Amino acid sequence: MSTLDILSEDERCVVTTVREFVEREVRPVVREWEHSDTYPEALIEQMKRLGIFGLAVPEEFGGTPVSMPCYVLVTEELARGWMSLAGAMGGHTVVAKLLLHFGTEEQRRRYLPKMATGEIRATMALTEPGGGSDLQAMRTSARGEACTGPDGGGYVINGSKTWITNARRSGLIALMCKTDPAAEPAHKGISILLVEHGPGLTVARDLPKLGYKGVESCELSFDDYRAPSDAVLGGVEGKGFAQMMKGLETGRLQVAARALGVGRAAFEDSLAYAQEREAFGEPIWRHQSIGNYLADMATSLTAARQLTLYAAREAEAGRRVDMEAGMAKLFASETAMQITLNAVRIHGGYGYSTEFDVERYFRDAPLMIVGEGTNEIQRNVIASQLIQRGGLDA
Repeated sequence: MSTLDILSEDERCVVTTVREFVEREVRPVVREWEHSDTYPEALIEQMKRLGIFGLAVPEEFGGTPVSMPCYVLVTEELARGWMSLAGAMGGHTVVAKLLLHFGTEEQRRRYLPKMATGEIRATMALTEPGGGSDLQAMRTSARGEACTGPDGGGYVINGSKTWITNARRSGLIALMCKTDPAAEPAHKGISILLVEHGPGLTVARDLPKLGYKGVESCELSFDDYRAPSDAVLGGVEGKGFAQMMKGLETGRLQVAARALGVGRAAFEDSLAYAQEREAFGEPIWRHQSIGNYLADMATSLTAARQLTLYAAREAEAGRRVDMEAGMAKLFASETAMQITLNAVRIHGGYGYSTEFDVERYFRDAPLMIVGEGTNEIQRNVIASQLIQRGGLDA
């Protein structure tokens, strides 16, 4: 059975359309643009027209919603062409889901229609320079102001965030910050504020990266930035940590799907090269060591896809999937790293050359290991859930 057979006919058309876009528009330019670290403005505009930024937005807000398995497969197709393009819509989707599940009606109507078309592209700001994976230790704060003027009260925000994808070009930032720094336990003092670019918010710098080029990753600085009182997601303070943990279920599935795309691209290139390249008078796939690499790559990639789709189906059914999404992200990202390394080995010296795409896959793969919660954190989540659930479901 084809992977697409699990989708409706309309959703199969969505995935096929994205695949054709990648083949026609992305693959011919990606090597040049990635090496020059060029922002893919033209490709992003085409993604807008294809409705990719509205895949998590309901029709009532102008979106073209798809199931989570379809979303995973769309992400895989984009990442197969250029992982940075999949990254450009990842955080955007998480913010759309946050608004859909937790936002007030006014917040949904203000942002979702423009997010559906890509007119507003959103990002989330969690990580801090000194905090890393320990989100509860964040220092960015939003101090409430009294109602002193015609615009009512609001918040004064100070602090910094780092590794924020799409930071320069985002129209909306879902900012995790402390509205009650004295709260015990700490997570009860954390809120998500919906902020836009304005006075007091500075994109401090673009971070240089091994891979994941083209799309920017930046540091943000908040210096007495003022946000209105209705900027709190859902309108109630102290809910932000739980809200974001739910949002990260989608984020981790998206990262798993990115890993699938990178791993698949590396495998497909290796399979083609192993049939074309000859050594000692025969195609190199016939040599046992190379054939074993290909067999292992195909097996692990298939397993990673099935695990990711399982977690996606569970999410689509409305079940809690922090463990399942963590498993998918952990396994798919480690699989992608191993597949890209083996792809370099199969290509030999050419695998180290910038004239072949496998070196890009090898540079992109580590991001999925450390991004959206490191794999060490995923193992902690999985172990905790195993104890809480009493093991794996039968």
